[in-house]
Amino acid sequence: MAAMDRDRFLALALKNPVNVAIIDELASLALPDALLVSGCLVQTAWNVLTGRAVDHGIADYDVFYFDPDTSWEAEDAVIRTLQARLGHLGVKIEIRNQARVHLWYPGKHGLPYPPLTCSTDGIDRFLTQNTQVGVRRAGGGFEVYAPHGFDDIAGLVARPNPGANFSAASYAAKAARWKALWPELTVIAAE
Repeated sequence: MAAMDRDRFLALALKNPVNVAIIDELASLALPDALLVSGCLVQTAWNVLTGRAVDHGIADYDVFYFDPDTSWEAEDAVIRTLQARLGHLGVKIEIRNQARVHLWYPGKHGLPYPPLTCSTDGIDRFLTQNTQVGVRRAGGGFEVYAPHGFDDIAGLVARPNPGANFSAASYAAKAARWKALWPELTVIAAE
């Protein structure tokens, strides 16, 4: 497949009206450092590239924001607000304040997790490089965060992110799920 740049990726990801609705709502609410992230963006691009329905295989839509108020009550209020405003979409939306992930991650996953300083720090810690993306409204357009670029997305490649908290078992399970949904996918083995 041809190489993909930011504008081509954005055009593909925004073909999913749910992605657009969430990004627009995040801008409307002015949540601090808010981004729509990960699979819902990448998988929409894969779906367009392979001629599938734009929402094929998308399990959920992940939203990151960064609020120094690390109380559960503050995060719960944001979750409830977004669910009330986006419930009509009929999809599962996972909303996480990246300022508080270090408070619950070790107990849930048994791995250490340092405090983060912004939402993109959370993206940098994703299990796979190909899903390390985030999109938000900025001015009259969009800001796209993609530290590894777009070639793996264009080429339908799943690549491990061997950084902190990498789990070969979790990567294998995720890659197997994706391969079943997108047989064209090339899975790079974890080392």
